[in-house]
Amino acid sequence: MKPTAIAKILGVYRIGFRNSHTNNATKKDILVVENLFYDKNITKTFDLKGSRRNRLVNTTQKREEELVLLDENFLHGAVDSPLYIRPHSKTLLTMALSQDSQFLSRNLVMDYSLLVGVDEQRRELVVGIIDYIRTFTWDKKLETLLKSTISEKGKMPTVVSPEIYRNRFLDAMDKYFLPVPDQWSGIAQYVES
Repeated sequence: MKPTAIAKILGVYRIGFRNSHTNNATKKDILVVENLFYDKNITKTFDLKGSRRNRLVNTTQKREEELVLLDENFLHGAVDSPLYIRPHSKTLLTMALSQDSQFLSRNLVMDYSLLVGVDEQRRELVVGIIDYIRTFTWDKKLETLLKSTISEKGKMPTVVSPEIYRNRFLDAMDKYFLPVPDQWSGIAQYVES
């Protein structure tokens, strides 16, 4: 069985209701996804896309436990307290993200995130790919074209093709989660020759 990090869709519903005062009818489509943090004591939550552009949350207004932090918050925090994972966990995470992002890219899906919850009590990271419903439609292609012509030199536009998005995402996640040697792996494999 191949590892996956995609959060499971539990149901898709269309709910219709009518306002009794105005007689206006409204329909809403609802997507129900598994609760990745069920029965966990999550103290920090990150929504990671692999981009540093507009990916910083101001943490002065609320406590960090109440916020969903973004890529730049993750990187700033990693300076003082990086999130190390065991080599086996890194391998499984890399395999899952690679296969899942390939599946999403083939289906022209982009703009997904890796939701990361830190359970300090259990010393666990809880991860799952979320927000994978948005496809690369003609309006997104046009937005990419426009933003790439007016963006600063050297900066990639925020909206990119699914394959470019996938590569950026995988590269960033590989750098974000650092393996720490354990008793089964020697430190020599982490030293570049």
